[in-house]
Amino acid sequence: MIRFISAAVLAFSIAACSPQAAEADRPAAPAQAATHSESGLAIIPITITTTRGAHTIRAEVARTPAEQARGLMFRTAMGANEGMLFPYEDNPHVLGFWMRNTVLPLDIIFITPDRRVLNIGANAVPYSEASVRSAGVAAAVLELNGGRAAELGIAPGDQVAW
Repeated sequence: MIRFISAAVLAFSIAACSPQAAEADRPAAPAQAATHSESGLAIIPITITTTRGAHTIRAEVARTPAEQARGLMFRTAMGANEGMLFPYEDNPHVLGFWMRNTVLPLDIIFITPDRRVLNIGANAVPYSEASVRSAGVAAAVLELNGGRAAELGIAPGDQVAW
């Protein structure tokens, strides 16, 4: 019996010193924040819950005034499940966006302070300087490829989470 206990202790000691056991005890390295290869902006997942279900968008986040002023200007392509988020949570107000120097048609989704879709400026015309406005106080804007909001069934009142 003593031999069996000694063998068990020895086996446990060897397993505890193995590289797998040592790695399992180490805390995981913090995940690197994803950044967009062209803009260098952080990318976050945004989930929009519609009557058709939940849809996740990988959104670049334009936080600073300079990033927001540039937005998606001069971009010639964007993936179907990609977009750009413009957060104004610190100062929600009626917002207006234009398409100056924007090559792609966009859906401009205005989001309320409680993170619901307020209204959608669908298929905003490239290069237009006409203002596409929120229907009230907005705390964020999500831009998607033109027509994508309709494809996904996004409508006013839908929940938006990030």
